[in-house]
Amino acid sequence: MLVEAVAGVILLGLLAYALLGGADFGGGVWDLFASGPRKEAQREAIADAMGPVWEANHVWLIFVITLLFTCFPDAFAALSIAFFVPFHLVLLGIILRGAAFVFRAYGPRMGRQPRLWGRVFGVASLLTPLVLGMCLGAVASGDLRVSEDRALAGAADAWLQPEAWLVGVLAVAACAFLAAVYLCVETEGELQEDFRKRALVATLALGALALAALPVLRMAAPHLWPGFASPQGIALVAAATLSGAATLLLLLRRRFALARVAAAAQVVALLGGWGALLQYPYLVYPDVRLADAAAPAGVLAATLWIVGIGALFLAPALAYLFRIFKGKMPGVEA
Repeated sequence: MLVEAVAGVILLGLLAYALLGGADFGGGVWDLFASGPRKEAQREAIADAMGPVWEANHVWLIFVITLLFTCFPDAFAALSIAFFVPFHLVLLGIILRGAAFVFRAYGPRMGRQPRLWGRVFGVASLLTPLVLGMCLGAVASGDLRVSEDRALAGAADAWLQPEAWLVGVLAVAACAFLAAVYLCVETEGELQEDFRKRALVATLALGALALAALPVLRMAAPHLWPGFASPQGIALVAAATLSGAATLLLLLRRRFALARVAAAAQVVALLGGWGALLQYPYLVYPDVRLADAAAPAGVLAATLWIVGIGALFLAPALAYLFRIFKGKMPGVEA
């Protein structure tokens, strides 16, 4: 039970990063493709929405990496070796994205620099979730083979296989989808309508990609199909489909706060269902099981205690941060 509990905490961290950090990446994607007479206003709205919280949202990635390193060290080692190139691309994307966001915000307003930093910010925001999704696809597909806690020869190309690319594109679509829906809540008037149109397109695109992924994954990763065909898998697909349909309907009716909840539920169903239903009991299919890769029970128990105690401090701090910058406090102008 300790192994499953720690794995569940890691999955919760991934979900938090997808829902918060993923939306920030999606904001960068929309920044890159801003268009129309209000494109500069769109970019300003994205910056205003991200500015106060984007650094805090990366806490969840650090949290996941730390737990994986501590509680599943052999799996961490194998993944680090196999994904040396893509992980460094992710790191480069995160660094360039953050630097470009700050340099554009505080640098000269005129000349070529704002456009240059804007392009770097947008491209890095697209690259990072794409590569992360490709790594996730490689882990789930079975293309990454591990022996004696080391990736086998040829495993370094697992993230470049077609099914990995599909999951990477799906990750980018999910980030853009979340960002567009969230920005409908953050904006008003014509800007809100701009992001509403983007959110409608992103909802349809994400649904189409998710459906297209099913037959591809059945051919490329047949071991996943029994999970899809099980009662729990059917319920998972139904939940993702219903939450996507609910998001679409709520956007059409301009019920943006509820649409945000439905959008988050769809991503939770997709990512959480993969981790809890399709990937379990493997960390890397078919060679690394959770139980086999886990650290000693004492380490797992101590980690859970530390996470629980840390949450007592971190959760209120994050809640207060979001309350200040994303909500309305009595006597304070929002």
